[in-house]
Amino acid sequence: MSGAVSSLVIAVPAHDEAASLPAALRSIRRALAFDGLPGVRETHLVVAADACADATAAVAARHGARVVEVAHGKAGAARAAAVEHALRLCRAPAEETWIVTTDADCVVRPSWLARQLEAAGHGWDCVLGTIRIAPLPPVPAALRVRHDAHYFADRAGPGWVHPHVHGANLGVRADAYRAAGGFPPVACGEDRALVESLPGAARVLRTDACPVLTSGRTAPRAPGGFGVFLRDLAGHDGRMRGVGPGTGHV
Repeated sequence: MSGAVSSLVIAVPAHDEAASLPAALRSIRRALAFDGLPGVRETHLVVAADACADATAAVAARHGARVVEVAHGKAGAARAAAVEHALRLCRAPAEETWIVTTDADCVVRPSWLARQLEAAGHGWDCVLGTIRIAPLPPVPAALRVRHDAHYFADRAGPGWVHPHVHGANLGVRADAYRAAGGFPPVACGEDRALVESLPGAARVLRTDACPVLTSGRTAPRAPGGFGVFLRDLAGHDGRMRGVGPGTGHV
């Protein structure tokens, strides 16, 4: 089954991320230049600057991203706003448009987009990637061990079909995205809600082939996200209080 992509959307929600955004956008630019991304005729990189009190919007524009400024204060609404802004610019039909999302405190690999498009070309409708905690800011060794023990608990070999869902490393075909109703306007968990709403016939690939580096900060920008999980993990000796690293906005 073929699923050729001619339009590529990269959506990045950001709330007061002027400090971390340059590294994120530089990494996305490297990924856009990787092997030329054959077949892609247009790309749209959009940052949704959500309720920002810093220079996030200016930084994003300076690094070549289109910027949509919103005041939702919700990761789901911001992520959706970035996607919708980009989709309005796309000339290709939805079935030839691929949406990828990451977060403003993440760094993607050069091959990240190429891996996403390879999966799309093989007919997958959604790609759920994994994360790794970035080396900076430093995370205490004991906390990193606890996180990894939880995150990789069910990994049995190189073909790991992982259970996680991260807006920081997610791709979806635009027609499947539309059928699912898009990212809901929630404070966190919009990534998992989208995946749970995909049509039953949607083909979902869960892969560890191209993880994204994400910040290990424990002062998160969104409630209920990865930073809260790490903070609880550090402060409660691994008891989760209903929050896991496969949910929410980093």
